Amino acid sequence: MNKTELIESIASKAGVTRAVATTMLDATLSTITEALAAGDAVALVGFGTFKTSARAARTGKNPATGEALEIAASTAAKFSPGKALKDALNK
Repeated sequence: MNKTELIESIASKAGVTRAVATTMLDATLSTITEALAAGDAVALVGFGTFKTSARAARTGKNPATGEALEIAASTAAKFSPGKALKDALNK
């Protein structure tokens, strides 16, 4: 499912137009992104939790040349599914 298909599904299930569904989805994704950027976790009970994880700087290797290179520290987004989502996937 891509974003367009997700918007269509939201619109039909919520009984709203595609424009309203697009606004709702964009607002939701923006809010989650802002919370993660601020270092907060976003917990959606039954669905899962979005949180950040720090990745330390490390030395990697260029696979083409074998040359060592430094990989900078970064922050990654992580998702942990909730019990209801796990149960729905494993029926």
